[in-house]
Amino acid sequence: MDSTIITKFTIATQQGMDALLYLTQTIAREKFLPLLSQKQVENYLSENFNEKALMAEVNSMSNQWLVVYADDKPAGFARITSKGERPRQIAQNRIIRIADFGIIKEYTDPAIRQSLFDKCLAVCKSYEAIWINEYVENPFIGFFESEGFAKQDEKSQLHELPLQSVCLIKHLS
Repeated sequence: MDSTIITKFTIATQQGMDALLYLTQTIAREKFLPLLSQKQVENYLSENFNEKALMAEVNSMSNQWLVVYADDKPAGFARITSKGERPRQIAQNRIIRIADFGIIKEYTDPAIRQSLFDKCLAVCKSYEAIWINEYVENPFIGFFESEGFAKQDEKSQLHELPLQSVCLIKHLS
């Protein structure tokens, strides 16, 4: 039986915040514990994804938060934002950033990832380009490239974590 998959905007309701707290913490642990110490990951979570910080980010006019649900259970999330250091080569354009994009590992159905990504593109369609800054080992980089994002040469470090990152850009117009 196929699961019901839906991606929708999340706002600062109790249900929305509960889903985001669960997703941000679960996904960050799955992504970063193989690469960083437990202490580094827990510090990152307590600084960036505690209830107060998350509430401020959800209420920020710079951000839009999406949650993908599989059979009414939160399976992944994305944050689209105008914040962040813009890539030099597109800094003059009307651009937007997919700042977070993650799916809990137990949800392996590609339709879940595609639903979340398609909603991101729908939100970003009025811009000239989208950029993503992700850690080099992120398993979604190949997916982003298959969806038209191009890896840039310049290497940098993730703002919050001591991991090398890569910038990907997709031109929309």
